[in-house]
Amino acid sequence: MELKNLEQLFQQKINDDIKIEPKDWMPDAYRKTNIRQISQHAHSEIVGMLPEGNWITRAPSLKRKAILLAKVQDEAGHGLYLYSAAETLGISREEMIDQLHTGKAKYSSIFNYPTLTWADMGAIGWLVDGAAIINQIMLCRTSYGPYSRAMIRICKEESFHQRQGFEILWVLSQGTEEQKAMCQDAINRWWWPSLMMFGPKDSDSPNTGQSMQWKIKIKTNDELRQQFVDMIAEQVKVLGMTLPDPYLQWDEKKLHYHFGEINWEEFWNVVNGNGPCNKQRLHARKKAHEDGLWVREAAAAYAAKRNNKSSKVVA
Repeated sequence: MELKNLEQLFQQKINDDIKIEPKDWMPDAYRKTNIRQISQHAHSEIVGMLPEGNWITRAPSLKRKAILLAKVQDEAGHGLYLYSAAETLGISREEMIDQLHTGKAKYSSIFNYPTLTWADMGAIGWLVDGAAIINQIMLCRTSYGPYSRAMIRICKEESFHQRQGFEILWVLSQGTEEQKAMCQDAINRWWWPSLMMFGPKDSDSPNTGQSMQWKIKIKTNDELRQQFVDMIAEQVKVLGMTLPDPYLQWDEKKLHYHFGEINWEEFWNVVNGNGPCNKQRLHARKKAHEDGLWVREAAAAYAAKRNNKSSKVVA
């Protein structure tokens, strides 16, 4: 079949909301876009364990330690789901990890900010995971089948993470003046980086148009960002806290909140590797990978030994 006809049939599947599966024909650009997006998502889940893992031993109670440990374990699982989904597109896990370590592949810029207090665990859960949920609910309907199905379970677990984060901040907001100040400080520091999680403005996002046509994305960056602002601007009232944006205001006609301009210079600076913790995060990932080499080698040797033994029994 001619390439033009294959492309037409492919787009018709997309238009009819039929999922694209690994053995289906797909344009090279569709495959590459999904590999880039899914692997970046997987890297973000794995790197995202670092700022929270640092607080497991310092959580204020055994209950808080257990909850945070469970959350970090969830994120490890999310990374594995997503690496597996990306592998169905023909890229190996080793290649994806190498791309992360060499800086060729990106991860979410939000994880390049430091976690200074226990309140940051609440702000990450409420704001960072909240932003992730807004984006990931859309991805449950993405056109690539393995990615879409992985996101269904991930979203259920992320919903728990957001509620856990909000509960941390709510407890602090009901506490002493020092605890209230800690809560507000964490919100102030994580608010703008959370808005940056949705990526550049639509006008500065060259891949958005094609991704929308292929239904890799269902909504644009700016649409998702607006949805997030509308949600958080209401939830923050329950905490009795404020968002650090003097321009935040409800528009009765548009039924949306107006909000201030993001510092895009800071966004691109962090994306390009110059954020507060970029080098620290990448160093930690490389070291963990190197330290775990003996485990991977032992597992591979054991698997080879079992396969060889099975082959002799069959023979």
